[in-house]
Amino acid sequence: MKIKEVIDKMINYHSGQKLSSDMKRDRILFGNEFSNKECTGIVTTTWANIDVIKAAIKRGANLIISHEALFWNHGDHTDWLTANKNKTFALKKQLLEDNQIVVWRDHDHIHFGGIPVKDQYFDGIFYGFAQEMGWAEYATGGVKGTAGYLRAKYREYQIPQTTVASVAQKLMAKGDLNGCKIFGDPMTPVSKVLIPTHNLGDAKELITKIDQENFDLVLGLEVIDFTLSEYIRDSNMLGLNKALLTVGHFNLEEFGVKYMMNYLPQIFANQIPCSFVKAGDSYNYILNKNK
Repeated sequence: MKIKEVIDKMINYHSGQKLSSDMKRDRILFGNEFSNKECTGIVTTTWANIDVIKAAIKRGANLIISHEALFWNHGDHTDWLTANKNKTFALKKQLLEDNQIVVWRDHDHIHFGGIPVKDQYFDGIFYGFAQEMGWAEYATGGVKGTAGYLRAKYREYQIPQTTVASVAQKLMAKGDLNGCKIFGDPMTPVSKVLIPTHNLGDAKELITKIDQENFDLVLGLEVIDFTLSEYIRDSNMLGLNKALLTVGHFNLEEFGVKYMMNYLPQIFANQIPCSFVKAGDSYNYILNKNK
């Protein structure tokens, strides 16, 4: 099967909802000239970094399905990198060219087209996350009882009461992560969990939702030190049972990319070798031994 045929099959699989024409993130990010070659193997990953590319080469795979961008900017523009003779760009490009690897991004399709589950379509990333965490039956909001509905602004879960520290330990164990960050007391009891899509600054709407609907744990993708984080810390100091836990955007969504291995081989009738390659924990931690 040609690489371009593989991509077409993936797009067809994510057919739960027609994508608007302005959603152009899902395209061949590199190697369009190689897309007419036979696919020798597929590697899925959150982000096609250097280690992932080397792993694909070692496995003989010439198609990488990456959830995120390849060259460090929204839209994956490369003209500025070429113009500035960026050394990292040149070396990464050479590695891909030398091994005739195609990188295709599967972002909007898996999120907004979804994956089929019992004649319905769910956001493939957050459905996979809920399955990996064992939270599928605890999903609420949007479409009650589902683990990752399409185009949801928030993901909500009512889990059995536990502590932030326990959720953190489970996330780290399931995701093979080096650590996490917690805003608030790690022993805060929690049961009502909220995952917002992005929080890059203004958090008025999010803070209002947390307050009015009594969420006690926020799992953040991006987390900055002002607005939401300040609110969570003040709430926690007042004994209002609120905490924020983050392992990072890529680390959290990698659960859903890993879950692709539950359906990817079936799409291609096991005719193409498929494997998940972890992009690796985005963070390393050095702890203060004097604390």
